Amino acid sequence: MAKSLCFAIYLWVAFAIALLLKVSLAFDNTRFDNVAVYWGQNSYGATHSDVANFQKPLSVYCQDDAIDVFPIAFLNTFFGPGNVPSINLANICNPTDNATFPGTSLPNCASVGNDIKTCQAKGKIVTLSLGGAGGAVGFSSDAQAETFADTIWNTFLGGTSTTRPFGDAVLDGVDLDIEGGSPTGYAAFVNAIRSHASGASKQYFVSAAPQCPFPDASLGSVLNATSFDAVYTIMSADSRTSIWHKYDTLFIQRSGRHADIFQKDWDFGLWDDWARQTSPNPNVKIYIGAPASSTAAGSGYQDISTLSSIAVQMRNSFPSFGGVMLWDASQAYVNGRYDLGIKNALSAAGGIGFTYPACTAPAFVAGANYQGGSQVSFDGYIWQAKFFASSTPVNTPSGEWSAISACSGPSPTSTPTSVPTAAPTAGSCASIAAWSSSAVYTGGQQATFK
Repeated sequence: MAKSLCFAIYLWVAFAIALLLKVSLAFDNTRFDNVAVYWGQNSYGATHSDVANFQKPLSVYCQDDAIDVFPIAFLNTFFGPGNVPSINLANICNPTDNATFPGTSLPNCASVGNDIKTCQAKGKIVTLSLGGAGGAVGFSSDAQAETFADTIWNTFLGGTSTTRPFGDAVLDGVDLDIEGGSPTGYAAFVNAIRSHASGASKQYFVSAAPQCPFPDASLGSVLNATSFDAVYTIMSADSRTSIWHKYDTLFIQRSGRHADIFQKDWDFGLWDDWARQTSPNPNVKIYIGAPASSTAAGSGYQDISTLSSIAVQMRNSFPSFGGVMLWDASQAYVNGRYDLGIKNALSAAGGIGFTYPACTAPAFVAGANYQGGSQVSFDGYIWQAKFFASSTPVNTPSGEWSAISACSGPSPTSTPTSVPTAAPTAGSCASIAAWSSSAVYTGGQQATFK
C-alpha cells in the first residue's frame, strides 16, 4: 500500500513538473527574448547550389528552444482560380509540383500540417504570412476584405472547409507582409480575424512587417487603425526593396554599422513611441529584423556578435522591444545556427522585466542650439541630435533628433554655454572672441579661429 501510494505521488509530481515545463516553453508575447524566423521560401537554396542544405521541413527547425514564432511564407495569391487563395512554399510545397484542390491553385500540403502540429506541441506558434514580394494581393473594399478573412479563418485557422491545405492543423494567426498597393481593406481584414478569434478556444496572433521608411505606405494607416500583437521592423541602412530582394519579410530595417546605430537612419525610437502612444494595442511588441546570413539579403547583414550587441542594447533601452526576427530559417541553420546565437544573447539579457534607464543626459533647453551628436533628456526619452539641432525633440522621421532610449526620472539641468570671453587675437580680429569647442553659438554670433 505504501509503495503504491509513493508511486502515485511520484506520478503526480512528474506530471506537475512536465506541465510546468510545457508552460515555461509556450510562446509568451510579453517577453523580451522572442525570436521569429520566417520559413517557406528556401532563401538559401535560391542563392546556393548546395542541395543538401536547401530548406528542410518545418519540424527540423523547431527541435530546440531557439525559435518561438514561425511565420509561414507565403500566401501569395488572394483570389486565385475558384476565388480561392494559393500558397507557395518553394521546394516543400507549391502549386506546380504538388496536387491542388480541384478547380483551384491551392496545393494540398498535408505533410506541412503534421509539421505544424509537431512545432506547436513544443510550445511554438506557427502563423501564415500573407503577401511577399510580387504577390497577387490586395482588396477593393472593406466588404471584400471581410469575406476574405472568413476564407482565411475557414481554410487555415479555427474554421472548417473542404479545402484545408494543412489538414486539421490549426495555425496560430496571420502575418501581413504587404509590400505594395493600397491599404484598403487590411484593417477590416484584421478586425474580422479578431472577431472570429474572440470566441475561439485558443489565442490568435496578428503581426505585420512594414517597409522602410516610417510610416509604411501600405500598412502605416492600417497599423494606426487596428490592433497588432507584433511588428517586425527591418533595421538597415537600405530600403527594404534592395535589402530583402524577392524574399522580403516584415520588419523595419536600418543601420549598416554598429558604431552608427544612433545616426539619422536608426529609428527604433520612432517605433517605440508609435507602440506606446499611437498603436490601438499599447502592448504591441517591436522586433528588430535582420538577415540570417550574408546571402540572405542584398546588404545589412551583421555578424552574430554585432547583432547581439545591438539587440541587447535595444532590449535594455525600450519597453516595447519584443525580440528579433530573422530571414530565414534555411539561412540561419547553415550559418552556424545564427538563430540559436541570437536567442542565447537575448535570453542572457533577461526575458522578463524592464527597468527604465535614468535620464542621464542634460535636460533639453528651448531656444538653445545643439551640435550633431549632442544628447538631451526630454519627454521620457534620451535624444541624440542627427545634425545641428535647435527644435524641440519630437518623434518624427524628418526631425532633427533621434530617440535613442526611453528614460525615467529627473535629468541634469542644462544651461546653454555663453559666448567665450577669451582674449582676442591681434589685427583685424581684435574685437572678436576666440572660438571655443565647448561653447554653443546662436545665429549671428561671431568667433575667431585660425
